Amino acid sequence: MPAKTDKVRVHYTGSLIDGTVFDSSVKRGTPAEFPVTGVIAGWVEALQMMPVGSKWRLTIPHNLAYGERGAGASIPPFSTLIFEVELLDIV
Repeated sequence: MPAKTDKVRVHYTGSLIDGTVFDSSVKRGTPAEFPVTGVIAGWVEALQMMPVGSKWRLTIPHNLAYGERGAGASIPPFSTLIFEVELLDIV
């Protein structure tokens, strides 16, 4: 399982609670790589509990996501987010 100081490689799809997909590394066909602490708080918590090779569905409340500010035009303020996350590797 990754530590806070690790960098990870994942495939993910992010959607709003109504099913609207706002981002997907799966659709792009390229896994994402980032430091464990380089993402929203809900991901930071979950990633540290995920064994490599696991695939989890995360339901992240707004206070562990983008909060009252939202993110761009696709994630409104106070949004609960749903992510399908597959931890491919610790890099």
